[in-house]
Amino acid sequence: MHMTTAPHLLNEDRPDFEHVLDEALRIVLGPDDSRSAELPLNGEQLRTLALSAADRISSRAEEEYDAYRRLRTQARQDVRDAARTRESRAFSYGALGVADGAGSGAGLFAVLAVLTPLLAGAAALIFLLIGYAMGAVHPQPAIAQPLRTAGWFFAAVAAAAVLLGAIGLLLTALRDGSTALHDAPDGLPPEVHAAREAWQQALLERGLLPFLDDALRDPATAAAAAPAPAPAAPRMPRLGYSRPDFSSPHDAASPRTAPRYSSPDFTSPDFGGPDHTPE
Repeated sequence: MHMTTAPHLLNEDRPDFEHVLDEALRIVLGPDDSRSAELPLNGEQLRTLALSAADRISSRAEEEYDAYRRLRTQARQDVRDAARTRESRAFSYGALGVADGAGSGAGLFAVLAVLTPLLAGAAALIFLLIGYAMGAVHPQPAIAQPLRTAGWFFAAVAAAAVLLGAIGLLLTALRDGSTALHDAPDGLPPEVHAAREAWQQALLERGLLPFLDDALRDPATAAAAAPAPAPAAPRMPRLGYSRPDFSSPHDAASPRTAPRYSSPDFTSPDFGGPDHTPE
């Protein structure tokens, strides 16, 4: 289970929070969850409550956490500065060289490490092309074979220089990596590692254990205090106009009620007239 978003904690510190939470649950529930049967909440319920209140719990160890973050940030910055300094020094030695013997040796080695593969490769290409071009001529000149031999020699020198350069880069990377700061506990400087342990101890004693004890004493209150789910996105507001009611002129002039129809009273000349007299 992953921890819900806690604004005080960085993403890289959330696994530490869950690790301390597991330790607190072992203390509260006993070894192998031996006390789970007699408690109102089981381990999974307690874990869910603690994760949902991670920001409130972590704020109880805020001072130790801020100190840990400051030291860790400073240590990482020191490592980056040292790496940039080494790269700048190596570049200055290789490009310009220095007056003292050690600096001159380092600069000469850097220059040779760069130029040797290039020069040897170019010489190998020239000698091989000329040697094999002469080998196509009949009769073959006597110098063709020595040129080919020299070309393969310089090709071997170029390959060996490239291999040695790769080994040197690998050794340099391993040496620099051994002094770099890693996220693993063993890779932290002593002062950062001590600050990390102090934060985790404060988080356990002042944050998680009191929270779990309160949750066991009053589960209903602990559940009610958990952050509510995020509200749904608001609906679009109703605009201040309505659909117009279109009607034809005939509809506007005519009454709403349906007209009544009656059949006409037809009469013949023999019936119903005023001048009709019976025979």
